[in-house]
Amino acid sequence: MCLGLFGVQVVWGLQNVNTSRIFQTLGANVDELALLWIAAPITGLLVQPVIGHLSDRTWGPLGRRRPYIVAGALLTALALVAMPVATTLWSASLMLWLLTAAINIAMEPFRALVADTLPEPRRTSAYALQVFFIGAGAVFASALPWMLTNWFGLGGQSPGAHAESVGAAYVIGAVVLLATVGWSVATTRERPPEQLAPGPEEVPHPEVPSASGAAALVFSGIAWTAGGLALAGVTAFLGSARELYLVAGIAAIFGVLQFGAVLLRRSGRASIGMIVIVEDILHMPLVLKRLAIVQFFTWFGMFALWVYAIPAVAALDFGTVDPASPAYGESADWVGMLFAEYNAVAAVAALLLPFVARHIGRRACHAICLACGALGMLGFATMHQAHDLWLPALGIGIAWAAILSLPYAMLSDGVPARKMGVYMGIHNIFIVLPQLVAASTMGFVVRVPFDGHAEGALIVGAAALIVGACLALTIPSGRRSQEI
Repeated sequence: MCLGLFGVQVVWGLQNVNTSRIFQTLGANVDELALLWIAAPITGLLVQPVIGHLSDRTWGPLGRRRPYIVAGALLTALALVAMPVATTLWSASLMLWLLTAAINIAMEPFRALVADTLPEPRRTSAYALQVFFIGAGAVFASALPWMLTNWFGLGGQSPGAHAESVGAAYVIGAVVLLATVGWSVATTRERPPEQLAPGPEEVPHPEVPSASGAAALVFSGIAWTAGGLALAGVTAFLGSARELYLVAGIAAIFGVLQFGAVLLRRSGRASIGMIVIVEDILHMPLVLKRLAIVQFFTWFGMFALWVYAIPAVAALDFGTVDPASPAYGESADWVGMLFAEYNAVAAVAALLLPFVARHIGRRACHAICLACGALGMLGFATMHQAHDLWLPALGIGIAWAAILSLPYAMLSDGVPARKMGVYMGIHNIFIVLPQLVAASTMGFVVRVPFDGHAEGALIVGAAALIVGACLALTIPSGRRSQEI
């Protein structure tokens, strides 16, 4: 069940380490990187809740989750092979959209599969074991371009062309993904829906909303729609940060869907598709509401690291901002090794988290780990010796172990089994929304307050992790996690 996540994380690792490098090789400026990366949060926002919703209602020869895992893996492999041969910025951006959409299809069912299969006491350990395989996959992916360059003699950075090592790494990643996912699908057996543990009792949505309930939905819909339109208007008036139109559009669409929920219920028709997902969002358990806030600040900070680590380390530690220079290629390879380190640390730390969480609680454990990540990110932004960056990478690895396991363990205890897939997908909305906000604002942050210095984004990311650590202490546990 976990081996497939090794392959999935090989894909994410290759993307995290090499995407900025590919874009800059094709002529992107450093303050344009966040906008070009926007494919990752957008596709996650749209794909994962829908896949969770559909897989909750699917049953066939491969079960509920495995059909989507197989389809996503095949599409991902095709996109992996295509992306490093892109010759223009727009084609590389298109390939990133296809790649992230496909890998989200493959990844989302793995989390729900654990909750479907295992009883609650074993889930923290199961998600921690998943993190071990995720970490191992990311270590392999992050170090792969460096190994291909230094061990096998493939070409590194060259002006105007992708490094040979990057192209070869993507092909190897496609093969690894298909092999590991194929093994997981072939060796995992799913239980029919009627055999699933019931979990917390589901709070039913009223067939016809009361007058007060309908009024609340209408008011909320008006607020979200008006907020989206206002943000679009301010963006148009200022004539800058055009990427904020995406945030505005998402807010307005969410508002309109709430109107749709009221109209469908009043007409006596069953809600469908995205309307059901909107209703589930509005009736989230308390644990998911609190986790949403924590995850916002957590993933805002991690997005800053992934996008700006290479240009920041290149400028601070290698003395270059020229993506075509040999020194920049060296910095990119070195950041890949540092990412490999933090993922290796996460793989080991994940095995210790269940014991720590059992003694001090999941909330406190999560908060401490996020604080370690904040210190690590500050190290990346302030240290000037490349070979000393192993120490801050250690802190980031501890945080990453918690980020990939503890929220899922806390969430799976507080949601009904019948809706495990859709609530896992909704949880992912609160992972990708902060990345979308970061993609929409970080270019401005780097360009104006920090005068184009990429390390400024890492300082902001560290501050976000500190806020997330403090808020993690407010996440409910036990029976309170099932409240709404």
